[in-house]
Amino acid sequence: MRDGQGGGRVLCELSEIGSVIHKEPLWLHFDYSFEDTTEWLKNQSFLDEWEYQALTADETRPRTVNGNEGLLVFLRGVNLNPKQSPEDMVSLRCFANEKLLITCRKRHIMSAQDMLTQIKKGQGAKSIGELLSTLVMRLSMRMQDIIWQIEEQLDEFEEALENSEQLPNYQQLSVLRRQTIGLKRYLKPQKLAINELLLVKVNWLNEDHLHQLEEANNALSRYIEELEAAIEWAQVIQNAITNHQNEQLNQRMYIMSVVAALFLPLGFLTGLLGVNIGGIPGTEWNGAFALFVIMLVVITAGVGVYFKRKGWL
Repeated sequence: MRDGQGGGRVLCELSEIGSVIHKEPLWLHFDYSFEDTTEWLKNQSFLDEWEYQALTADETRPRTVNGNEGLLVFLRGVNLNPKQSPEDMVSLRCFANEKLLITCRKRHIMSAQDMLTQIKKGQGAKSIGELLSTLVMRLSMRMQDIIWQIEEQLDEFEEALENSEQLPNYQQLSVLRRQTIGLKRYLKPQKLAINELLLVKVNWLNEDHLHQLEEANNALSRYIEELEAAIEWAQVIQNAITNHQNEQLNQRMYIMSVVAALFLPLGFLTGLLGVNIGGIPGTEWNGAFALFVIMLVVITAGVGVYFKRKGWL
């Protein structure tokens, strides 16, 4: 709960909300998977049925909508929960007016935890407008580390490719590219949602708050550009890996073809003399086998010299 000075106290029970709601700045951070939470939201007169449904829906996309008594802002944050993928972004649904901010989520979101820590220290936002704009900014800031990690991994893949000692793991690169595409898929509508929020005219969002939202919007534009570059970068590395593998395969096939060509006349001659029918020359002469081996060596050497002159070896 807000005290207007950057600090506040924590409400632990839903029953405590009634005495303070709409009387002083209040932030309610809910897990909408709990039945008590959804019942409380459903019974609030300032929320229409469609607003309640939007706050507790299983799936949402980033957007900003004008409600009857406040703004509905739907955002996404990178998933930094243990053993989960960052591109599986956490949905955060917000209802905000001059005295009240309601945020609903199903999974933990670190940006909200950071803000709660600052409030407990007395260093948090001093109004609902500042609280909302700070939340949007922190959601954007959290994305930068993930993008840096993606770029660092791509750097490592490219370095491994240049060294040629061991090709980068193609499967890992494909997973990284899918993660990057997943992040970009959510960031583009998030940027549109913040643009819509900037266009909304409400008196509790002052110039400082709008400036912070613009900074978050600019950061998202930069992240989207970096993700697009990372997607293309990953594609280039994938193509390079494929080309390198194809080149190695072609070299092996070429060597096998040359070896087969060298031994082709030998196979013909040995097959011809191994038909085991009458009339084969040399059957009565003890030196015939040695002469035949010498002839095979000479033929092989001749074929090798011919290939060398043609530039095939």
